[in-house]
Amino acid sequence: MAALVSEGCSIPFIARYRKEATGNLDEVQIAQAIEQLTYFDELEKRKLAILKSIDEQGKLNPELQKRIDECLISTKLEDIYLPYKPKRKTRATMAIEKGLEPLAHWIREQKDGDPIAEAEKFITDQVLDTDQALQGARDIIAEWITEDERARATIRNLFSEGAMIQSKLLTSKKNDPVFSQDAEGQKYRDYFEFSEALSKCPSHRLLAMRRGEKDGYLALDIFISKEIAEEGLKRLFIQNHSPSAQQVLMSIEDGYSRLLKMQIETEFRLSSKQKADEEAINVFSENLRQLLLASPLGHKRVLALDPGFRTGCKLVCLDEYGKFLHYETIFPHAPQNQWSQSVETIAHLVDKYQIEAIGYGNGTASKETETLVRSIDFGKQISIFMVNESGASIYSASEIAREEFPDQDVTVRGAISIGRRLLDPLSELVKIDPKSIGVGQYQHDVNQPRLKSSLDGVVESCVNYVGVDLNAASKHLLSYVSGLSATTAKNIVDYRISNGPYKSRQELKKVPLLGPKAFEQCAGFLRIPNSTNALDNSSVHPESYSIVEKMAKDQNATVQDLIQKKELRQKIKIGDYISETIGLYTLNDILKELEKPGRDPRSPIEEFRFADGIATIEDLKEGMSLPGIITNITKFGAFVNIGVKQDGMVHISQMSNNFIKDPNEVVKLGQIVQVTVTELDLERKRVALSMKDNPKNTAKPKPREEKPTQGDFQDKLLALKNKLK
Repeated sequence: MAALVSEGCSIPFIARYRKEATGNLDEVQIAQAIEQLTYFDELEKRKLAILKSIDEQGKLNPELQKRIDECLISTKLEDIYLPYKPKRKTRATMAIEKGLEPLAHWIREQKDGDPIAEAEKFITDQVLDTDQALQGARDIIAEWITEDERARATIRNLFSEGAMIQSKLLTSKKNDPVFSQDAEGQKYRDYFEFSEALSKCPSHRLLAMRRGEKDGYLALDIFISKEIAEEGLKRLFIQNHSPSAQQVLMSIEDGYSRLLKMQIETEFRLSSKQKADEEAINVFSENLRQLLLASPLGHKRVLALDPGFRTGCKLVCLDEYGKFLHYETIFPHAPQNQWSQSVETIAHLVDKYQIEAIGYGNGTASKETETLVRSIDFGKQISIFMVNESGASIYSASEIAREEFPDQDVTVRGAISIGRRLLDPLSELVKIDPKSIGVGQYQHDVNQPRLKSSLDGVVESCVNYVGVDLNAASKHLLSYVSGLSATTAKNIVDYRISNGPYKSRQELKKVPLLGPKAFEQCAGFLRIPNSTNALDNSSVHPESYSIVEKMAKDQNATVQDLIQKKELRQKIKIGDYISETIGLYTLNDILKELEKPGRDPRSPIEEFRFADGIATIEDLKEGMSLPGIITNITKFGAFVNIGVKQDGMVHISQMSNNFIKDPNEVVKLGQIVQVTVTELDLERKRVALSMKDNPKNTAKPKPREEKPTQGDFQDKLLALKNKLK
């Protein structure tokens, strides 16, 4: 795998076309493996730096080198190095400079004898009395304890088992009369006096508290009982009840409070933040994946509406490929109330442009606009869909939108984006920064490079999973195809404009700057529906065409015959085609693709409509059953649009009659569900919903997968690492 990555192979390519090399790992597992290999690589570099540092000090011995060489955990490696790490001036180093290290050794051994009498031997011009001598010795011992691997492991384990996280309103805010009117600060009121076990604190809560701390409203602390911590250290370092042991005890109390607590707390602040970041990023990534893979309408002519009240509804007509045909504004709602004129306009445009479907945005005036459209008798079947417009305004003002529609203003571009999202959500959403799509959880508080890397990986994964029509795709969509850059994507489009539609995948080799490696990486993910070679519209890679041709020849048939005739495919003895480079995984994929070449893996689109007579939160009543659409998924539940402007919330405990650990086990973005109103808070405009006991919710929890433990995974990666050496 490391070799494939070093050769420039993308994760989608490795997962799809190099299954024999990975043992059929999926994209997530491959990404984890690459991350672990990167971790080991960085660990090796750190070991070399540490060994060099210790060696230069003249303190490296075979036993220490062996411990460092065999270390697999970065925190343990740093613990080993800590006593040898060059230090800035500390109380301990100053005491050592005064010659008090022998006294510290004598006290630490806890032999019989009087520490005061022993300390008298160390009185000098720099150490004026025994109190100063003993204090200096205790400072040295405190630092030794802080740097001791066993001590750090003990405190780390105690933090892991019992650390509490506590947040309080900053003292400076408590008596500030202005603060009570501070809406920004009041949103943190649940955390003005709050504590819970750190291990139980969910990611969204921890990130909320950290944001409150960052904004200057909360004081945050992660801690364990001082008594428990000191008791753990006493068991390590106190040997008896001698006077020297009392001096060591004082060193333990000082070292823990002044040094060790802060260091381990900092570690846990960082590790808990990293864990919360990963959970939030995973939630965002999964939501983004579901949004990108939302059901497409396909090639149909659409009329798209961007709803509004005072400024009117922006209306565009698009052909079946998303080409812009017409734009105008209608004013059906208050204050203009031009209802009949709007009905007439829409009916006329539907007839003039042979519209087959209508899409309306889910923002302001969405419900009212749906009512308008559904009131019209078109004289033929017109499908009507609500479209999630999150991020459409970002797109309409972007450089991409200005390049696509230089002569149109932002309102027109926004409506076009809504219509194109209906046709193909994936092709349109790739033009928007994923963070702007609105399906994240504390996305601005997490590690931004890590978030960007994860979201970019999701977009790349989805684009390559679905495949791309080479003769219809924009350069923005093509730039996410495996092996292609923004430059080569632009060159592909420019070549298409100059030379007409691509007739075969092989023609890609004529595109400027698209070399053999890029062709290898991208070809299998690009589709040519009308190619003379049927395999060009499939996920079969060109490197495997000869295999399919041999299969056809052995059946006295053509490749087209294999695709069209199931009985021919059933006669193929797959074992006859195994070679050093092609195995069962690839051959099975080929046969599966021959069944339905070029099939879109996304689900068919479903038409949906809200309950009639429900327009505002005031129209709701507890116990009412309503249809809704899942709009966002978090670790603690899902938000549902039920047509009343404020999304309702289904807590994870209300999602299924069975126990579930993750909402994604039973719901996905855009899913149509039936919910029951369980609680209304009109003052805060909150609606609590339940999906339980409703026969219309047919989704069943996914069976739980037994995932390998971190230890198992590291063992496998270590074996792989050794194999690669």
